[in-house]
Amino acid sequence: MKIYLPKILYTIINFMILYFILNRFLFKPVNKTIDSRKNEIQSNIKQAEEDRKQAEFLKNENENKIKESKAQGKKLVEDYKVKAEKVSQEIIGEAHVEAEKIIERATKEIKRQKEKVEDEIKDNTINLAIQLASKALEESIDEEKHRQLIEDFIAKVGN
Repeated sequence: MKIYLPKILYTIINFMILYFILNRFLFKPVNKTIDSRKNEIQSNIKQAEEDRKQAEFLKNENENKIKESKAQGKKLVEDYKVKAEKVSQEIIGEAHVEAEKIIERATKEIKRQKEKVEDEIKDNTINLAIQLASKALEESIDEEKHRQLIEDFIAKVGN
């Protein structure tokens, strides 16, 4: 095998020219495209990480707001329970007061009716006593005097 130096030299020169041409028109644009794509991907990864952190923050914030809302709702329910219980107690108290007033009025009315009936019975008794006395004595005594005597007698006997 014989080595041809001009051929080797020519091949090396051809290879160098081809390398510079490829480097200038192929490798540099391809490397530039690869680098820009790499930077874009890194930027997207970085943005995705920031978005994930932001989403996690918002999720935690929303969970805290939900917990807070539930606590406020529970507090409102408890407040309304207390208010309802208070109103219920007030209504019951007012009903008791009204019932006591009704009982008191009924008691007074019963007492008044009793006194009225007693007065009627007293008047009837006095009238009967006067009629009996006037028939028994058959003399005419002043009716007013009879009435006074009988009332005194009933008052003494009644007590």
